[in-house]
Amino acid sequence: MIYISAFGMVNALGNSLEQIAAQLTSGYAPGMQPREGWLQQGKTCWLGEVPGELPSVPDALAAHNTRNNQLLLAALAQIRPAVDAAIARFGRERVAVVLGTSTSGVDEGDRQVDGGLPGYDYRMQELGDPSRFLAHYLELDGPAYTISTACSSSARALISGQRLIEAGLVDVALVGGADSLSRMPINGFASLDSLSERQCAPFSAERDGISIGEAGALLLLTREPQPLALLGAGESSDAWHMSAPHPEGIGAEQAMKMALKQAELHPQDIGYINLHGTATPLNDQVESGVVHRLFGDSVPCSSTKHLTGHTLGAAGATEAALAALIVQQNLALPAQDFSATTLDSTLPVCGLLTLPQPLARPIIASNSFAFGGNNTCLIVGKPHD
Repeated sequence: MIYISAFGMVNALGNSLEQIAAQLTSGYAPGMQPREGWLQQGKTCWLGEVPGELPSVPDALAAHNTRNNQLLLAALAQIRPAVDAAIARFGRERVAVVLGTSTSGVDEGDRQVDGGLPGYDYRMQELGDPSRFLAHYLELDGPAYTISTACSSSARALISGQRLIEAGLVDVALVGGADSLSRMPINGFASLDSLSERQCAPFSAERDGISIGEAGALLLLTREPQPLALLGAGESSDAWHMSAPHPEGIGAEQAMKMALKQAELHPQDIGYINLHGTATPLNDQVESGVVHRLFGDSVPCSSTKHLTGHTLGAAGATEAALAALIVQQNLALPAQDFSATTLDSTLPVCGLLTLPQPLARPIIASNSFAFGGNNTCLIVGKPHD
């Protein structure tokens, strides 16, 4: 079994675990706001921005000076003592860095094209830059690479870190992901008619698309027993369509079954499911159907994307870290917000929460599905016998 010795994150809920826990419980995200200047034609859209100042990238690493990497530094600061202790114990060559992203420094590249960005370096927008930067920043010599499979990227980073440890290639793995706000994906989703004009409303009858957010999340994986563990992971690639999910959710179901099998758990063992729940008509329809087939309506579930926004390549790690936070602090499960919308009664019944409730079993499954039929499911919780 692979354990989680530390985790940190920043997103629209806050820039510390204390803030995020409080806002997750209250159901309010200060960083989720209507914003101007991102969409073409001067349109306004809801976006999730990390509130407050972010750490600066050191001058010696100026070639990596992107907001993406600042998000990683903010998450790293929350777990730095545990990371430093792991490096001191196992050596710099025995610590891996595996991250997921879909934008890297694309926003900086956009600003360079738009009028020039002082200090711009082409390496900023390379997809491999986040892991390269973090490895340089921590002076590590172990494996370091970035995965970019759209919205499953950082979930796959956790799976890769798990495998590196199990294969004996490293002793610990610093895994996670980051994505910052960028005009390119925001306008790209708008061109697909997948961007909501208001705060996204997963599983509502009025849902009309996603709200994009930014985030950074890091988890430190180890084989040494800890109170929290990555109990199981599943992945699939059904390659159904470039952007639409398989209508029956075949690949999504395979990923969830694989995670349950690896964790040696049954559906009824799961205490909560953090749904992918993007608030697009197709995703919510398909995912609720898959959950209904596997779990019926007995397992509480909801999407947290109305609070964080869809953080794209950072979504998998962000929601795995939220799951770890809920279990660690025994937080109330976040309910789906229908205060301004109505629950879509045509969706298959799947235990969707309309009110917060306690976590009955300290085991959480978290789904992340991506373009191209790229599907993942992570199960996080307290180790079981």
